[in-house]
Amino acid sequence: MIMLQAAHLRALSSPFSHSCLYRVHRLPQAVPTSFRPSPEVISRKPLGVLLTLLKSTLAGTFVSVASKRLTSRLTSVLTPLDATLTKNRGEGGYIPRSLLLPVICAALLLSPSAMAQEKSSPPHRVSQIEVYESSEELHETLQEKPPLTFAAARAPQLTVAVNDAAKYQEMDGFGASLTESSAWLLSQKLTPPQRTALLKQLFDPKQGIGLAILRQPMGSSDFSLADYSYDDVPPGESDPEMKHFTIDRDRQYILPVLREALAVNPKLKIIASPWSPPGWMKTSGSMIGGTLLPSSFAPLARYFVRFVQSYEAAGVPIFAVTPQNEPRNIPSDYPGMGMTAEEQTVFIREHLGPAFRDAHLKTKIMAFDHNWDLIDFPEKLLSDSKAAEFSAGTATHCYGGGPDAQTKLHDHFPTKGIWLTECSGGEWQKGNLLVAQANLIIETTRNWGESIVLWNLALDQNHAPHLGGCTNCRGVVTIDHSKSPATVTPTVDFAALAHASNFVAPGALRIDSIASEESPLKHVAFRNSDGSIVLLALNPSESAMTFSIAWQSQYATYTLQPGAVVTFHWPPKSRTRH
Repeated sequence: MIMLQAAHLRALSSPFSHSCLYRVHRLPQAVPTSFRPSPEVISRKPLGVLLTLLKSTLAGTFVSVASKRLTSRLTSVLTPLDATLTKNRGEGGYIPRSLLLPVICAALLLSPSAMAQEKSSPPHRVSQIEVYESSEELHETLQEKPPLTFAAARAPQLTVAVNDAAKYQEMDGFGASLTESSAWLLSQKLTPPQRTALLKQLFDPKQGIGLAILRQPMGSSDFSLADYSYDDVPPGESDPEMKHFTIDRDRQYILPVLREALAVNPKLKIIASPWSPPGWMKTSGSMIGGTLLPSSFAPLARYFVRFVQSYEAAGVPIFAVTPQNEPRNIPSDYPGMGMTAEEQTVFIREHLGPAFRDAHLKTKIMAFDHNWDLIDFPEKLLSDSKAAEFSAGTATHCYGGGPDAQTKLHDHFPTKGIWLTECSGGEWQKGNLLVAQANLIIETTRNWGESIVLWNLALDQNHAPHLGGCTNCRGVVTIDHSKSPATVTPTVDFAALAHASNFVAPGALRIDSIASEESPLKHVAFRNSDGSIVLLALNPSESAMTFSIAWQSQYATYTLQPGAVVTFHWPPKSRTRH
């Protein structure tokens, strides 16, 4: 009866309908048997029944909640209504419609069953866990496996507990470098449809693997077609005011490809690093060798400002710069420059930082940009409070030492970020390359790395083009132009990056993943901003490993083959619908 009355009144009062009436169709029996009115009152008109039901409901409801104040207030409303109803019983129990709606809402919302629904939250569930595995031995790359589901039972073996209550660094993403060599290959050796397809495969967060960072050499590097800077002048001349500054050479191959990549992923972050400033700024008078002249500190700062402004005007915003690529290495056959920690401290503190500030640039300054085993360099720089004020943190490379140096640095400077900005694979690597590259990603992020940026995005079948330096480096993809049309082949670096970049979105936080016992299993976990969880695991051993994933008192079990890497991805908890 009450259900029919409420539905009828909702229809009558639709222009002024109360939101609480929309809950009617979801409520079960409004009044339990124990609180139904006695048979002698059933003969009363429907409104009398409604009032009696409400009073009976209150009698049962507020015994359980012990709310004397609310009972008193509602009784003060109901008593006059009851008197009015009794007085007008002969006339059909008339009450103005304006008073009926609050009465009905109260009756429905205060019933014991409705109160029970409010008190007890629906049970939760986690949807299926997506599983993607790669294995060199099985010749599988991001092979989708049958999904897992969490259950209450825990298997008696190794357990990796994932806990998103413990949060660490925020991730900027994963990527590589669009060197001039890479840009030339994409621009000149691929057809436009091939290039479009490859850029989608690399940078599209939905249709590709979602690479989110590119590191750009400022001028030439060891992977360029020729030596050049943005302010080259005849020997013996200089240009401290940057009157001859131009990025025109980059407009030929690099900038067009960068703009295409940004069109695919507008959130792509660009980190820029010079291998060498213009030769006239250096003791060698050349882009090869030498150090920065004392008189060139201020001009080099202006050089950086002009670069950032020019790239932004060309449609490519710069997320961050480093003052010098590998400042403790002075190569003899490709551009480079030596710079001590003391020199870089002065450069950032007195020149580059103030120049960016005065030009109102938001571009970050990352110090160092060299190997883990030279971590005392950024230790000295960040210990200078004024230089540290202008520095967002430290850029690192992987060619010496280990990633635990990053944790040492973080412990000393916990407010400063750490980004791995270069790590190349190549023919010198032996054994299971997938294990090596996946381990790099896991260990770097477990040691506070906010990015993993490999070296060349693309190289050809001869590890070229290169300008001195590394002759057997490996790109993320290989473009074989020995035949026409050229072919594009993803390398092991593509697979390793994809296990992270395809699932860990920029802005994700690293979270706890802790093994229950000593084990060769490598792992790291993340929580995306949408609440989804990613667990990356690697089995570097020579035998299969079975382990459980523990997540909020639930468990899922998986067996990972030797030399294989796997990514687990599951959505945030969602309420089960009834």
